[in-house]
Amino acid sequence: MTEFIYATPVLDELARHGLRPLPSTPPQQLRDAVRDLYRYEIKRLRSELIARRIQKVDYAGHVIALRRRYPLLSVPLELWAERSPGSAHSA
Repeated sequence: MTEFIYATPVLDELARHGLRPLPSTPPQQLRDAVRDLYRYEIKRLRSELIARRIQKVDYAGHVIALRRRYPLLSVPLELWAERSPGSAHSA
């Protein structure tokens, strides 16, 4: 089984989103989860705009603030973790 050693800043950011990976959790699975959370929040924000609870002039600022809460989406996946030296490599 492949095991991963996650970078501490990555673990900190994942924890902010309620994600605590096991050594066997593939980085792609975590990135997909973070991306899904971001998509949910951006859709909710868009719904707020459509419902006129957010003014159009303020929408871009809300989107930028939301994006800043998801910095991991800007980090290349290969920088999230490295394979544990003793783990088997799977295809």
